[in-house]
Amino acid sequence: MSRIAVLVPGKIHDRVLAQLKDRFEVISVERDETLKLDSGTAQRIRGVALSGAFPAVWFDQLPNIEIVASFGVGYDGIDAKLAGSKGIIVTNTPDVLNDEVADTAIALLLNTIRELPKAEAWLRDGNWKPGSAYPLTHYSLKGRHVGLYGLGRIGLEIAKRLEPFKAKISYHTRSRHADAPYDYHPTLKGLAEAVDTLIAIVPKTPQTHKTVNADILSALGPDGIVVNVGRGWTVNEDDLIAALNAGTIGGAGLDVFYDEPNVPAGLLSAPNTVLVPHIGSASIPTRNAMADLVAENLISWFEQGKPVTPVAETPVKQ
Repeated sequence: MSRIAVLVPGKIHDRVLAQLKDRFEVISVERDETLKLDSGTAQRIRGVALSGAFPAVWFDQLPNIEIVASFGVGYDGIDAKLAGSKGIIVTNTPDVLNDEVADTAIALLLNTIRELPKAEAWLRDGNWKPGSAYPLTHYSLKGRHVGLYGLGRIGLEIAKRLEPFKAKISYHTRSRHADAPYDYHPTLKGLAEAVDTLIAIVPKTPQTHKTVNADILSALGPDGIVVNVGRGWTVNEDDLIAALNAGTIGGAGLDVFYDEPNVPAGLLSAPNTVLVPHIGSASIPTRNAMADLVAENLISWFEQGKPVTPVAETPVKQ
């Protein structure tokens, strides 16, 4: 009896491939606007494991797919509602990366406030000599009021990590979290006016496009710090560059950018920025766990009829 065919378009974690090959016929193709598959092969494919976007046209090319297992917590590159209308399951990899991304957010915050990368570069350049000292940093985490733009799984983990630092915590989401012990602000502008530190951890949706803009940065104030570990889509980078250079805010720590991997020259040269190349979940243990979950979703679906982590927009077939 032939094995179930699972498509892997483009690159994906080797651990995913290793686990799938034990149970499925894995068909690998290059990513393209349209998949380079003959009709017979395309019709045999029942599952997809991918890292990245899933163009809507692929749904038409793959008429018999039952599940799309995505490597990552964000799945904005997949039209999950369209998948749901076709009875197709979409899964992601939540929770296994929450801690890593939350740790990255705290690291970016500390490094931006205390200028640790600059201080290390200053030392390595041979500037620490008798009678010399790195300049006192302008900011401290002590006494800060941190606003979380987003309070999902990762946002809650960030909040838990901030509590031992004795920071005051507030948040803005579309609706209040009844169990959250933090001050709620119904608007992002209201949150920015109340806090001096803003951490963005919201998904890529039409409602979050460039919402951290000149108005929000101005409300944050000249001592304000912005950290983004969500999506580069959320921040208006032109406004951020202008605010940093004008002293409208004090600094920014960014793990994500609008047009990755292209980082604007204005951010690279702006004062008091800490910039890292989208490494929020990029540790071997976390990426292994994400890969395992991609494979587990496919295995569980085809062996038990139950995906492990289906996204909210898509149905779970019974």
